Amino acid sequence: MGLLSKKDTGAEADFETEFHFPTSDKTLLIFTRNPELGKVKTRLAGGVGDEAALEIYKFLLKHTVSITQNLRIDKQVFYSEKIRSEDLWDTEKYIKKLQHGEDLGARMQQGFSRAFSDGYRKAIIIGSDMYDLSQSDLEEAFAALDHHDFVVGPAEDGGYYLLGMKFLKPEIFHHKNWGTETVLEDTLQDLKNESVKLLEVRNDVDYYEDIKDIDAFKPFLPDHLK
Repeated sequence: MGLLSKKDTGAEADFETEFHFPTSDKTLLIFTRNPELGKVKTRLAGGVGDEAALEIYKFLLKHTVSITQNLRIDKQVFYSEKIRSEDLWDTEKYIKKLQHGEDLGARMQQGFSRAFSDGYRKAIIIGSDMYDLSQSDLEEAFAALDHHDFVVGPAEDGGYYLLGMKFLKPEIFHHKNWGTETVLEDTLQDLKNESVKLLEVRNDVDYYEDIKDIDAFKPFLPDHLK
């Protein structure tokens, strides 16, 4: 139960949970984009087209639900544009919020800041498009925070697919070229004096080359790529 505020007056209800009472000392922050044609996986769309990219993103959203819905922690979904009350994110399992901030760093910092102000002691953030991620990976990441203050999941492209912490360190969200191969290196530099656990390197889905050899994605590809 929490206080709700109306954020949108469209036909589809759009409510944000402004405050909620934590049921755990841990929370997972899931950053997602509203699935709209031409607005998701744009780099992937360069290789497979906008429609295929949208269908692949919807598939990845379902995968993210499947690996998070049974975690026995509080789970928060942060929408990029509008919160949808009737979608695949079950309101009985997920707290729904909006992203706020001028860039990705500001939005992530705001998400962590809210989590700690709500009383959580451990918070982890992920995106919603990681096929190479499982529930056990997330459980391992939270377990790492039992012995470390930060946990980072490095991505093959030089970024990270997961970031967790027990206290807010604002500098890791500042002065980064988001979406480039320097993000991980720069972030680890900010954490050089902290207790950090690095997880296994994993590949995210940004380009056609990331999925071309994975059978699960073939049904969504245009005929000339199958």
